[in-house]
Amino acid sequence: MAQLFRERLQRTRREAEGYLELGMPEHAIVSLQRQGKVIHGDARGCYLLGESLRELRRFREAIFPLRRSVELIPDDIHVWMALGWCYKRVGDMPKAIEALERAVDIEPGEAMLHYNLACYWSLASDRRQALRYLARALSIDGNFRDFIAEESDFDPLRQDPLFKNIVGVGE
Repeated sequence: MAQLFRERLQRTRREAEGYLELGMPEHAIVSLQRQGKVIHGDARGCYLLGESLRELRRFREAIFPLRRSVELIPDDIHVWMALGWCYKRVGDMPKAIEALERAVDIEPGEAMLHYNLACYWSLASDRRQALRYLARALSIDGNFRDFIAEESDFDPLRQDPLFKNIVGVGE
């Protein structure tokens, strides 16, 4: 019986992943919800449900399954990133920052986390933290420099001399 349950859950996850890959998040949600409460006990299932809702821009709804996923597996940086993304979109910058800082604790060498934290701290009007995380992101992966000009999250810092120095503007 337990084996059958695991197989059904794996099949549902694969189906939902397939729908997400095809850009069909509504179908992924239906597939996952067919399993009812079973999904809420499965970290990957919760993550897929949260990702599906996030892709549909239903950020507030996505927070619950993503939080459940990190409760079950707290060291998954992808879930923490998705959670931070959703918190940012619902206007809760403190929780968005907290989620990404948790991810950095798990994977300190991931440039994307530092870059996103720089964005979030910039939006939270904390110049020092934003510049610290941006400098760290660029030291890990200088390719992130290519995204800065188009990143509106950095608009509050554009005229800052240290920001210009870090990103190489005006050299």
